[in-house]
Amino acid sequence: MTRKIRGILFDLGDTLLDFGGPDISAQFEAGTHLAYDYLRDLNQPVPSFAKYHRKQYWSIQWHYVISRITRREFNSLDLMRRLSRQMGQHLTHEQLLELAWLWYEPLSRCATVEDNLRETLEEFRERGITLGLLSNTFLPEDVLDRHLRREGLLDLLPVRVYSCQVRFRKPARRIFQIALEKARLEPSETLFVGDMPKIDIIGANRAGLVSVLKDPQLRHVNSKVKAQHRIRRIEDLREVLAGYNGRCQPGTA
Repeated sequence: MTRKIRGILFDLGDTLLDFGGPDISAQFEAGTHLAYDYLRDLNQPVPSFAKYHRKQYWSIQWHYVISRITRREFNSLDLMRRLSRQMGQHLTHEQLLELAWLWYEPLSRCATVEDNLRETLEEFRERGITLGLLSNTFLPEDVLDRHLRREGLLDLLPVRVYSCQVRFRKPARRIFQIALEKARLEPSETLFVGDMPKIDIIGANRAGLVSVLKDPQLRHVNSKVKAQHRIRRIEDLREVLAGYNGRCQPGTA
């Protein structure tokens, strides 16, 4: 191999953060309780809990279905702002962000990271590799950045592109191009690491990046979508990088 890898872009869910198949409905209801109590503490008008939960749940579901059909992402912060106004609430931007975090917080507690993930990413950074994040999500970027900060990863990922910011969703080629432009990288010198063949790997292959499938349980061995590399843990990227850049010590080019 003659090309040299200068950057790595990661998917978020079940790539950098492992959620382990949580009960989404249960986590959403738990988030509803936190959000509802927060609004009551602010003395904001709210309907009954059942009505509040139902309205929020079906609004999110509807917008999610539409986003899958149109292949254009929505931002749940915009949705929350509209629903809050319909209920007669008056919230500042900071209060809306806190409300968004409370909806997400129960799900965030389900997430784990690999034991040595930060050390592995630090090693790549010390080798001069640009690190970044590219995620399909309707959650506000401030919420996910807050989670990454809590996990001690935010400072290692200076390039972050969330679909709710740019409206494009993987596997659209455009969202990969936006991330590459932001990171000042060329496709052929960039690894993209994701866990979903039909979204992450197809998208990376179409955009010309070097695709890497994270598949710890070997669930996708028979997938018709083929990644150029397969790993079980992020630390396995050391071997992938060695195939392109050669083996080197941290701090060397």
